[in-house]
Amino acid sequence: MTLPAVQIGVVAPLSRPGWVEAGANLVAGMELAVRDVNEGGGIAGRTLELVVRDTAADPVKAVAAVDELAQLGVAALAGEYHSVVAHAAAARVDALGVPFLCSSAVLDALTEEPTDWVARIAPPQSRGWRLYADYLLVAGHSRIAVAAQPSVYWATGTGILREYFTERGGTVIELDASALTPTALCDELVDSGATALLLLVGHPEPAVPIVKAVRRDQRLAGILLGAPAGQPEFAEWAELLGDDGAGIPFLRYLPEHLTPLGVRVREQLPEAPSFVAFEGYDTITVLADLLRSHGPDRDRIAASWPTVDVDGTRGKIQFARVPGITVWQWPTTPIQIVDRDPAAPDRFRILHTA
Repeated sequence: MTLPAVQIGVVAPLSRPGWVEAGANLVAGMELAVRDVNEGGGIAGRTLELVVRDTAADPVKAVAAVDELAQLGVAALAGEYHSVVAHAAAARVDALGVPFLCSSAVLDALTEEPTDWVARIAPPQSRGWRLYADYLLVAGHSRIAVAAQPSVYWATGTGILREYFTERGGTVIELDASALTPTALCDELVDSGATALLLLVGHPEPAVPIVKAVRRDQRLAGILLGAPAGQPEFAEWAELLGDDGAGIPFLRYLPEHLTPLGVRVREQLPEAPSFVAFEGYDTITVLADLLRSHGPDRDRIAASWPTVDVDGTRGKIQFARVPGITVWQWPTTPIQIVDRDPAAPDRFRILHTA
């Protein structure tokens, strides 16, 4: 008699306006991890299975997906890349009592109140963006502009940057990327006197047109473009922008050297993986470890976040309570600041490592 599979529900952006390449990388990492788990004997002799739902970067769709997956009886929920979407999913799992291991979303307040139902692999936004702000200041950029769209995520990022810069005598100027055309934004940028422009906007629209406009404006020849949210990580960025997409520092969550497991995972994924694929692999690795110890019991899984001690692709994964963070958090997620090498845009340069 074949035992039924143990199911993990997955939410990810797999269609527009979501960052589709990020969602595809996330699921690819998860699928590889599931294959490895099953080839290693599964979960007490039962196969592990993903039940994937597309959020399309829509919080309403995410909540509907969580409801459906909970009713299907998944042991846990995993995934999501977009912070606002993960926030909605986290609130719903907290109400339903379903453990959720968030793979990629970084919003500090992933839930309104502290919860035991949610843990997170990715670092909180405040940690990464403060590191990024410090990098800019050390490089001599004390007066920066941000081109931002309306969003809790972008507004929170702007707030982190503003607080960090203001405390150190710097200035952050906001430009409304939803109201300004790329040409008008360039005019505003020239008048601002900023030496750097950060792209707190969606990809490919309007990020790609803004980059092209800035690169072609001779008045802005000395401006540094930056993208702390990681848009240049993905292959589509290089395909759409070519040389224009190089030399734009961004955050990614990889160590200087992958673990032996990480090296093997990198070699087995079909294409050069982004950091999001490693987040996906690590997410399933953690959940599989909990499932082996506790079975598909939702209460026992949620109670066991503080006992996690798993070797992942990027280091040892453990969860702790971090001040200001409402979920169980991997506190030592590796962070890099990198860019695409202007001499070879398909190659990344590590500019700073934390």
